[in-house]
Amino acid sequence: MECDEKLVRFRQAHLNPFNKQPGQGQHDQEAGDDLSCRDSLLGLSHGDPGLQCSERVMDLGLAEDHFSRPVGLFLASDVQQLRQAIEECKQVILELPEHSERQKDAVVRLIHLRLKLQELKDPSEDEPNIRVLLEHRFYKEKSKSVKQTCDKCNAIIWGLIQTWYTCTGCYYRCHSKCLNLITKPCVRSKVSHQAEYELSICPETGLDSQDYRCAECRAPISLRGVPSEARQCDYTGLYYCGNCHWNDLAIIPARAIHNWDFEPRKVSRCSMRYLALMVSRPVLKLREINPLLFNYVEELVEIRKLRQDILLMKPYFITCKEAMEARLLLQLQDRQHFVENDEMYSLQDLVDIQAGRLSCSLTEIHTLFAKHIKLDCERCQAKGFVCELCKEGDVLFPFDSHTSVCTDCSAVFHRDCYYDNSTTCPRCARLSLRKQSLFRGPSAEEQA
Repeated sequence: MECDEKLVRFRQAHLNPFNKQPGQGQHDQEAGDDLSCRDSLLGLSHGDPGLQCSERVMDLGLAEDHFSRPVGLFLASDVQQLRQAIEECKQVILELPEHSERQKDAVVRLIHLRLKLQELKDPSEDEPNIRVLLEHRFYKEKSKSVKQTCDKCNAIIWGLIQTWYTCTGCYYRCHSKCLNLITKPCVRSKVSHQAEYELSICPETGLDSQDYRCAECRAPISLRGVPSEARQCDYTGLYYCGNCHWNDLAIIPARAIHNWDFEPRKVSRCSMRYLALMVSRPVLKLREINPLLFNYVEELVEIRKLRQDILLMKPYFITCKEAMEARLLLQLQDRQHFVENDEMYSLQDLVDIQAGRLSCSLTEIHTLFAKHIKLDCERCQAKGFVCELCKEGDVLFPFDSHTSVCTDCSAVFHRDCYYDNSTTCPRCARLSLRKQSLFRGPSAEEQA
């Protein structure tokens, strides 16, 4: 009996928070939700002890955790702050100098703010369609049948039962649960700001310079494989762990330029994505990097001549209505730099030259362009030249193989006539006399 009385007194002194009336619990929950919504809109903190009643203190830690925010929940002030930040970022972009690096960074920041605002405005789904993290722009994939591998945890992504995302910039794939664990920024941001290759062949500095840690995730590695195997990237020369280096193969730009070697080598995942994004960018100026390469690779000399001829044909197409309607220059839309200069090359250009594909396709385009100028279009034919040295032969064009062009006035002559003639260019002499007569005219009228 004495034990039962003590138990009753103990129960009365310590009320069980779960022993409530049915209506009372629902009423308290609705009141708490109203108070939570009001405090959120007013910007009040639930963690402030002055704003909480004594009943909440006796809740024995069974109430909601005020130090964490559930997934998908956002406050009204977050949207307002994002909108204010977007307006401030717009003003900063207008004030910064045009085409400056700071303005480019501000534009990237504005894009990220707008994507974040769109993500906050769409809380209807359990997993948002857009996630922005470390300059990655992740979009939720809809495919359920394709089996992929997560770039973060190196595990298989089962599309039927798992949610996964893909970065639209660098095509980084990962589970939704791995998004918050990503530490590597998007490679496309590096390509946009600093589009250049490492031109040294495997610039190794040693594993001790990395403190025996992975160059990306900083996990412990060693050449003995304990605790993890050190794998070298042939592009950067750095060592990576097995999660960051999957023994992917890629063509190394430095080996292609210096040794004309196109054998794929093992590279890390980060280097593979970077090389994949850079493969079509014309950033290689071969005349400065390795000018002797043209002496050993005959195909490069042929490609350079074809590109120079196309640049000479470009003025004809720009001023020709039929050529603009036929969109002849769009034949080179995949290699836009071919109609801008004859010096820059992309790694894909070198790969196609080595395989023999570029020479054949560029020769066909060159033949099509020459046919339009010489045979199909009367306007372009009328812009041809007659050799003023011999005054014989057909109409000449600057891209013909047997012609030479004056560097001063761009007049076209037969090559043999131009080099055999010891006098100056007839057109240059005629233009010089015309300029002298124009200057003499006003002075003679003043003297009269």
